[in-house]
Amino acid sequence: MAGSVGVFLVALPLCVGVAVASGVPAELGLVTGIVGGLVAGALPGSGLRVSGPTAGLIVLVYEAVRAYGLPVLGVVVLGAGVVQLGLGALRLGLWFRAVSVAVVQGMFAGIGLLLVAGQSYALGDVGVPAGGGIERFAGLGSLPGAVDPVALAIGGATVGVLVLWPRWRWGACRVPAPLVAVGGAALVTGVFDLGVRRVEARGLWEAVRVPSDDDLGLLVEVGVVGTVLALALIASAESLFCAAAVDQRQDGRKTDYDRELVAQGAGNVVCGALGALPMTALMVRSAGGGAPSGDMGAPSGEIRAGVRAKAARVLPGVWLLLFAALLPGAVGVVPVAAWAGLLVHMGCRLVPVREVRVLWRGRDRGELVVLGVTALTIVVWSLFAGVLVGLAVAVAKTAWDISQVRVEVEDRGDAGVVVRVAGNATFLRLPKLLDALEGVPRGRGVRLELGGLWHVDHACGAALEAWGARWAVGREDGTEDGTEGEAEGRGDRASMVSKRVGG
Repeated sequence: MAGSVGVFLVALPLCVGVAVASGVPAELGLVTGIVGGLVAGALPGSGLRVSGPTAGLIVLVYEAVRAYGLPVLGVVVLGAGVVQLGLGALRLGLWFRAVSVAVVQGMFAGIGLLLVAGQSYALGDVGVPAGGGIERFAGLGSLPGAVDPVALAIGGATVGVLVLWPRWRWGACRVPAPLVAVGGAALVTGVFDLGVRRVEARGLWEAVRVPSDDDLGLLVEVGVVGTVLALALIASAESLFCAAAVDQRQDGRKTDYDRELVAQGAGNVVCGALGALPMTALMVRSAGGGAPSGDMGAPSGEIRAGVRAKAARVLPGVWLLLFAALLPGAVGVVPVAAWAGLLVHMGCRLVPVREVRVLWRGRDRGELVVLGVTALTIVVWSLFAGVLVGLAVAVAKTAWDISQVRVEVEDRGDAGVVVRVAGNATFLRLPKLLDALEGVPRGRGVRLELGGLWHVDHACGAALEAWGARWAVGREDGTEDGTEGEAEGRGDRASMVSKRVGG
């Protein structure tokens, strides 16, 4: 019971904050949190997780709503849930663990940067400029002269509380920092009657909107279908990465990734049917431990232990439902600047600064390139494009890394020259291979040894075959003092090498 109350206290401000940043009614975030507890929490999957809206999907939801309107939200979430159910039924859950960690970190970095840039305007009660990430960053230069200093002070104080409160161990173990920050901002705003913008409260049932037949007709548009697929893949990856992190921190039964996909898919189908935000799995941790980017940041180890029971995963949804039903206007007393401060802090936490330092100091800086390209593409273009580009760069980097070919030339004097080729000969290393072969001394017998090759692709195979053929013809044409039999024998050996390489 105590664990579920702690999760509820953390989830309440985060559910509302994610909804505000996504450009949808605040109550839709509460609906997702409720469904995450009552539906996803009741289904089998990972034992140490709760489900709800996440900062990792804010950018995708915001762009979809801005492009197609609020009615598209339920459609894309419903469609994503169906896709997740299909992935789980086909037992494809484990494949999500094959995604490069650098791509995931780059995805969260790009989302975090966009979140910080967008919510910096709301910190000062300034409207977010139209356009994508470039426009948001470009507009920051003119921001100082347009901000409301009172709102900025509230937002800044919210960020300060979020940073400093966890350092007080006694307080952080009893009341989560997001609740202190948001509640304190609401209290100060109400006591001093500050004239700052606040969240519009519509009520839970007024915010719910079941997709109509016309809304479902949007699924014929290519852009909407792309959003559905992006939402399904990113939400699934985030949930399963969270489950993998949970498995590393606990003993006993591990996560069934296919069941987890089904649980998340079922939850998203219900969320979509209610027109709410999408959900992912969120890990609950102790105050002192590290966390993945989707972490809810629960304040104590007791909460972490409490959510092991199914009831403790379901009860936070019950508490959110009671809160929304009994206090429908409560979210309206919190200033927008406070929610913006909460989201700026979340956005900063999404940027993997520590991981970037580790990659920079390590040997494999190629992973840092993958991370940077993914984040930059998300900021400049879109979330879906960033993930696709990041995956392509990660595959290219892996292909480059494994395409290591060595060419050794041993001059044995009158006995001729031995050329040994070893490693993985692919087209990425073809220039190096050709340069090495062209540098082999001509005019004496050459023996080509390929026993050390693990793999030869078509491009390198054709190059080796052509080189062997040219060498054989050159020996036959240039043999003046050798016997015909010797030249013919050498030509036969070259032909055999060519056939071996070509095969």
